[in-house]
Amino acid sequence: MYFFTLFPSKVYLYWLYYMENTNKKIKNDSFCPLDSRFTQQELPACKPILTPKWVISAFLLIGVVFIPIGVVSLFASRDVVEIVDRYEADCIPSNYSRKEVEFIQSSLDKTCHRTIRVSKHMKHPIYVYYQLDNFYQNHRRYVKSRSDQQLRDKDSKDKISTCEPEDSSNGSPIVPCGLIAWSLFNDTYSFSRNKQKLNLSEQEDLIVWMRTAALPTFRKLYGRIEVDLNANDVIEVVLKNNYNTYSFNGKKKLVLSTTSWLGGKNDFLGIAYLTVGGLCFFLAIVFTLIYLVKPRQLGDPSYLSWNRNPGGH
Repeated sequence: MYFFTLFPSKVYLYWLYYMENTNKKIKNDSFCPLDSRFTQQELPACKPILTPKWVISAFLLIGVVFIPIGVVSLFASRDVVEIVDRYEADCIPSNYSRKEVEFIQSSLDKTCHRTIRVSKHMKHPIYVYYQLDNFYQNHRRYVKSRSDQQLRDKDSKDKISTCEPEDSSNGSPIVPCGLIAWSLFNDTYSFSRNKQKLNLSEQEDLIVWMRTAALPTFRKLYGRIEVDLNANDVIEVVLKNNYNTYSFNGKKKLVLSTTSWLGGKNDFLGIAYLTVGGLCFFLAIVFTLIYLVKPRQLGDPSYLSWNRNPGGH
């Protein structure tokens, strides 16, 4: 009987002895961090207790900061004047209304006349974009089918190993090669107001097109109009409807847009700030009512380990 009462205590002592020696061995190991308060993460730290006052104050602060930012962002977006004209369906002759692909691949004249009325005063520079819908530039094979060496150096026209399947023609390298360059958007636009031509700034069509888009609906810059457009101005647009979006049910749009200090027209940022700010403000009110109507007794913070020992141990 004496043996069984003594045995557990001996086992415990052996276990303590083993753990002590093991810890010493670990501390002497060269791979262990230095035995300092910094490496052992024992420096004094800010460990706020989430009391009702802290939580309510935090939600109120977020609401007070986010709501004004959302309002300002939304007003900046609403100040942008934007005109969008979808034209791929209207620029097909009536006798080809069900044979769009046949028309776009034919040698017929594809000149199309469009009229755009300016709804509000547009201050220059006015950016001209083309917008494509249902065009997936983010396909891996499409994105990789290009030669940056060829684009970088005119003496590297033979660097076409990454351009398949559009790498060569009749044994000669294609310059620029690759699917991206091969599918270059080739619709053209010219603008006039009161029979006077509106000149566009210098265009860099290929450079813009080679920056592939992440989403199937995207806009790319075509040029800039460097004069103001007044309200009720009528803009005559002569375009060449060359690009085939009909084979994949794509859409083509011509976009004229001004900008603000925040960029183009996009309400998402303002709405997101207003939503988060409003939700935080609502939660602050709810927690305040709960705290006032049904308060709950908190524990004494002085008993917490980091209050009894500032080092946290």
